[in-house]
Amino acid sequence: MGVSPFFVGWRKLNRKELQVEQLLKPTIEAMGFVLWGLEYLAQGRQAQLRIYIDGPEGVSVDDCAKVSRQVSGLLDVEEVISVRYTLEVSSPGIDRILFSAPQFEASVGQTVDVRLNFPFEGRKKIVGLLAGVEDMEAVVRLDDQEFLLPLENIRRARIVPHFD
Repeated sequence: MGVSPFFVGWRKLNRKELQVEQLLKPTIEAMGFVLWGLEYLAQGRQAQLRIYIDGPEGVSVDDCAKVSRQVSGLLDVEEVISVRYTLEVSSPGIDRILFSAPQFEASVGQTVDVRLNFPFEGRKKIVGLLAGVEDMEAVVRLDDQEFLLPLENIRRARIVPHFD
């Protein structure tokens, strides 16, 4: 079965997310896309499933609609989500959320907006240059300071796009 490389808020996927990922990943890949990440947010009898897909040429609205139809049918047949839910399929976008250590490593050199679970040196938000990933810590440079942020303390990391 293997362990998922995906994290949500830099925690391992919960059981439901792992179950959904294992079900959907082969179908999404067979359609020519990559499962960039997913978020399953349950609140009582209502849930939201967000699926982010990417492709070699990017992702169009039509691509998202095709994947949504395929995934929706698969989820209905397999009944992995027992509550009423909203399905959202989208591109990760230019301000993409980073779900995995490999995605984080591939983003070295870019500006990131990092939100932390617990304050680090008095900060819960750090926006700076991602200088590297070492020993499960993100190295984020802000002005002349360098922060070593343990990945397990990162609630959400997102690329900050630059427009020249």
